[in-house]
Amino acid sequence: MSLRKVLGAIRQADQDFGLIENQDKIAVGISGGKDSIVLLYALSLYQKFCPHPFQIVGIHIQLGFPDMDFSTTRDFCNKHQIEFVEYPSDVYEILKLNLRKNGMLECSICSRMKKALVIKAAKEHHCNKVAFAHHVDDAIETLFLNMIYGGRIATFDPMMQLTKSDITFIRPFIYAREKDILRAQKKENLPVVVSTCPNDKHTQREDIKQLLNTIYKTYPSAYDNFKLMLSNTKKMKIFHKNPQFNHALIAYYKAFDEPFPIYLFSMTEEEMIPIIQDCLSKQKPYHCIKE
Repeated sequence: MSLRKVLGAIRQADQDFGLIENQDKIAVGISGGKDSIVLLYALSLYQKFCPHPFQIVGIHIQLGFPDMDFSTTRDFCNKHQIEFVEYPSDVYEILKLNLRKNGMLECSICSRMKKALVIKAAKEHHCNKVAFAHHVDDAIETLFLNMIYGGRIATFDPMMQLTKSDITFIRPFIYAREKDILRAQKKENLPVVVSTCPNDKHTQREDIKQLLNTIYKTYPSAYDNFKLMLSNTKKMKIFHKNPQFNHALIAYYKAFDEPFPIYLFSMTEEEMIPIIQDCLSKQKPYHCIKE
């Protein structure tokens, strides 16, 4: 049942955000964890009933952490006729040369390097999209991480176009719950490689996860409301100090009876003003112009 839930979440996300298009070739980032292997398997099943034909290839970046054996992943992919590529790197060696003051690895450097390598590997295998296995729990955690440590209200997008590299990032699990992914992994007996990263379970994200679990236990409705908050833009109210931006937002709301979806943009208010003005000049809300 959990695998069916996961597939349903993928289909709903695809319908809502147009994640998969005709003849896409999608590189699926494989870390060894439960989320990425379930995504790879679920997308291989989704190929059978998706309205658009597409291809997938699993790509694992070999970070260099010791004792991580991906032979079971290779065997699984061979069994299910899924292309699987292992891409060597020296990420771990570089990280050890750039330790934090407390001796821990620098997660932000690792993340940037992994993304760059995934993009490079994807392009070498003629992929136009990269799928990551971030789920709705991750989206909520990222929102809280940005609020607590970054002073901003933001999370990752379901789909993001990287114009310089001509690659699109997609997150087909954006509606999937972590508990359903875990159940699917266990029920289908999908191979998981235990991480040997020294930072594993010792990160700000892990702290936020534990904090949120406490909130969920104390306030049972919190999870559903946090999930709703991610897309409930009509109820979003935050301060804007830029008068020109304020007037543009008001004009947009009056024209289309809905707020401008600022949550979609990782850009400044000055950069968003021309986009709002373009919507007003064309007399179409942003989602219509985007389509």
